[in-house]
Amino acid sequence: MNKQAMRWLGGVVMALITGVAVAQSWPNRSVRLISPFAPGGGADITSRAVAQKLTVSLGQQVIVDNRGGAGGMLGVDLAAKSPPDGYTLVMGTIGPIAINPALLSKMPYDPLKDLAPISQAAVAVNVLVVHPSLPAKSVKELIAIAKARPTDLNYGSSGSGAADHLAGELFNAMVKVKMAHVPYKGGAPAMLDLMAGNVQIVFSTLSTATGAIESNRVRALAVAGSKRFEGLPNLPTMSEAGLKGFEVNNWYGLFAPAGTPKDIIERVSTETARALSQPDVKKRLMDAGIIATSSSPEGFATYIRAETAKWGKVIRDANVKGD
Repeated sequence: MNKQAMRWLGGVVMALITGVAVAQSWPNRSVRLISPFAPGGGADITSRAVAQKLTVSLGQQVIVDNRGGAGGMLGVDLAAKSPPDGYTLVMGTIGPIAINPALLSKMPYDPLKDLAPISQAAVAVNVLVVHPSLPAKSVKELIAIAKARPTDLNYGSSGSGAADHLAGELFNAMVKVKMAHVPYKGGAPAMLDLMAGNVQIVFSTLSTATGAIESNRVRALAVAGSKRFEGLPNLPTMSEAGLKGFEVNNWYGLFAPAGTPKDIIERVSTETARALSQPDVKKRLMDAGIIATSSSPEGFATYIRAETAKWGKVIRDANVKGD
């Protein structure tokens, strides 16, 4: 073996030894969990529920650091460029991880290369709601109306390229109609205009829509996830209600910078799954219209690749452009 090969092999061995040593001593100080959105939203609620439990199980303070901006990309980018030592985690979401790679021509990070998936953490329930003036009491009736009036209906969203916008484009593609998209600067303004009758349809997060549903100012037709929500057991999924295969999960999940030692990734994944299985955490999230879930790092990585491919196709087919 020549000297260059020996130096390379020595470097590899030292890196492995260092990685094992770091993992064995981790954590010996506080851990930062970046929530890439403002306080009070689903990512923040999920981050704080998980951080509280990890603080206990890891024996060190896990501090939530809200770093909002650029639709979540600023916080994710900060995490991606942090040292891969286990002391920086981020609560990634569907937008900056799976949607933006196809939506934007340039990103400051590569979600598949610069981040290490740890575990899915939660899914915010999305619900299809319509204005009461629209004579649709079910998804099948809405489909019939949309096909009879393929260019007359409009739907609001929290912004171009957001999950609720793409939900409408997925509906258009599957039903073969062309509802008009009306973007707003957030889910709340979209819901206000739906209640006013200025748009007819919104694929809203349940947390945004709950008050309007309970006051009968909008009509809920179905949840957009893969299963019914325990808080609304009589509301069917889109698949059950007549649009088989329609699924939009506004998910959250934990990531670390790429290169973080595998032992640390595995430990955080295990402790996160334990935290999310606890009844008080599940109730805390459910009260906000969020379903606690978890996965292995490998399972989460597979899910992310599938979501990236799915939404990339929707974006390209509908020629969606980001704001």
